[in-house]
Amino acid sequence: MNIPLLLCALFYGLLCIFSIVTGLIYMNGRKELNPLELPDKFVAKLNDEEKLKSFTVRMGLVTFIVGIVQGITAYALFKKGSPLFYWIALGFTLFSVASVLFKLKGKINAFPLLKLTAYLAILAVLLLRSSRVLFF
Repeated sequence: MNIPLLLCALFYGLLCIFSIVTGLIYMNGRKELNPLELPDKFVAKLNDEEKLKSFTVRMGLVTFIVGIVQGITAYALFKKGSPLFYWIALGFTLFSVASVLFKLKGKINAFPLLKLTAYLAILAVLLLRSSRVLFF
């Protein structure tokens, strides 16, 4: 396996663990959402304590599911070789880039910017590898 794909797979593996744990924490109400990671429109709508709790639980579930998909993506990158696994990794990476860009609307936050940089690097690796996966 080549080193860039291995690093991409490890990144998604770490994100998988982080997202699953974070999702469980939010779903169980142990932590409030960080308003720096939400678009201003959502923060304005969450002025009621009950709405915030409900939204936090839903976001916890979404974060948990994203963690599972990140794990599948890590496996797809480790597995390589199959065009199906390549498309899974490419599709989720494109989704991740769009998601972080959506969250960054009007805010500058170091963590999402770092994630965006990592996702763009993964996207570059996948696009550079695409000719081998699809045509050989």
